[in-house]
Amino acid sequence: MTEPSSVIQQPIIGYHRDEEGHWVAQLACGHNQHVRHDPPLVRREWVTTSAGRESMLGFHLGCKKCTEGAPADDRPFVPGNGE
Repeated sequence: MTEPSSVIQQPIIGYHRDEEGHWVAQLACGHNQHVRHDPPLVRREWVTTSAGRESMLGFHLGCKKCTEGAPADDRPFVPGNGE
């Protein structure tokens, strides 16, 4: 799955879980993006383990919120996320 070229790419700098327990990537731009493993629709097996998530730090995801000019998202404090 590739992002359209008009979507701004941002690196993952950390993670947290939402109120339902789903993993959310924290992007360098200040936006958050869910990173679910939900086969067969979305295959992100790396999100299911700590080592997998760590291996994806720095990976670029398309940030539609940047493209739309949205303000930064709220983030919970997570020790070890560089905050």
